[in-house]
Amino acid sequence: MHLPMRRSAPDRRGWSTPPKPLFGRRAFSLLLMVALCGGLFVSVTPRNASADALSDAYAKQAALQKLINAQKAQISALNARQAVLSSRISSTKATLGAVVSNMNAVKADIVSMTVQVADAQASVDSLDTEVAQLGQQLLDVQAEQRTKQDELAARKAILASRIRTAYDTDRTSLLETILSSADFTDVISEVGYQLDFAGQDKALAEQIVADQNVLTVIQATVASTRDQTDQLRALAAGEQAVLAKQLADLAAAKAQLADLEAQTAAILSSQQAAYQAAAANKAKLAATLAAEAKAEAQVEALIRKLVLAALAQGGIPSQYSGSLHWPLNGVITQEFGCTGFWAEPPLGSCAHFHRGIDIANKMYTAIHAAGPGKVIFSGKSPYDTAWIVVIAHSKHLVSWYYHVDNYTHPPIVHAGQYVATGQTIAYVGMTGNTTGPHLHWGVQVDNVWLNPRLFLP
Repeated sequence: MHLPMRRSAPDRRGWSTPPKPLFGRRAFSLLLMVALCGGLFVSVTPRNASADALSDAYAKQAALQKLINAQKAQISALNARQAVLSSRISSTKATLGAVVSNMNAVKADIVSMTVQVADAQASVDSLDTEVAQLGQQLLDVQAEQRTKQDELAARKAILASRIRTAYDTDRTSLLETILSSADFTDVISEVGYQLDFAGQDKALAEQIVADQNVLTVIQATVASTRDQTDQLRALAAGEQAVLAKQLADLAAAKAQLADLEAQTAAILSSQQAAYQAAAANKAKLAATLAAEAKAEAQVEALIRKLVLAALAQGGIPSQYSGSLHWPLNGVITQEFGCTGFWAEPPLGSCAHFHRGIDIANKMYTAIHAAGPGKVIFSGKSPYDTAWIVVIAHSKHLVSWYYHVDNYTHPPIVHAGQYVATGQTIAYVGMTGNTTGPHLHWGVQVDNVWLNPRLFLP
């Protein structure tokens, strides 16, 4: 190795020593700083280990983000299911508060929703557990961050100390360094020794840069994970609040259903008692059924004539577009079609046929038009004691409202009047052959009785 040295004085033979390369004090002092620092040796992580640490930091960041994304997707799916379930519960409560379309169907629906609420509770519990696990992982990453910060700070301190020592060394002349050595050979050895530690310093500096890169990734992971964990906790708390409301609503719906079942049972029991009292006299019952059948036929014939007259006057459309709506909130005590209630007259192959839907409610409850149209008839039937309102919605579609009150709350519409959907037309009564306050709602299409449910939205 050729080292730059100062030119020496002539030797005893008069010859001058060949010029030696000059070794700069600053370069020399940088090479010398480890020796002057004494025990400042540290282990320097190999380059491939630094790359592995950075790759590991990125892998942890990606894994945490994947877990967070999966939890957000789970919350999104749960939220969608919760929205549907809340809508179903609200719809069921509305049905219970209005007309009970089918008590058994409502019961089945409530059972189904109870199962869905239980599934939602399990999902929320699972989500809470996963968020807690994510929180623990966040603590682990934060601990790793602190460790890496400590390591980086220690390496920076070592390097800073070496630089300070090198600065102080730079103030010592090369001659003093040489003179302090016992032999020139020692100086050469010392320089070689210092050159080895200059490589250590370079590796240390590189490791500090690598550590800083790893720490930057870890810090970004901590910040992102902390923010998203807080978001997930808030979302999970929101889902728990929705679930709590659903549980309360479902409990209210169950209680409402129980009350309605008791109310329906009481009404049916009262009706059955009245029917049984009438059935005691078989001959009288048969005569009553025959009279009812005749009266119904006569009033139907009358309504057909009135509809044709209204059509000729241009008062009703030839076709009806749209649907009908429930005319009354209440308890359905009898559906359309063949029935076991022998107080109903026969029709077709049915010994007893109910031509509409019976909706029970308190006396004088408002009855509304099921759809827009022209009032064809309003008042007492000319063939029996029932008071009725009939509305023609078109040439083909007619709706009937039987047993309306005729005393304190008589019908408030008259024949020839046009009404809108939902407009009050009469009030619940007990006129005609009835066992309790209710509305008999019937729908005819071209003089054929059809189930009113077919026209509901």
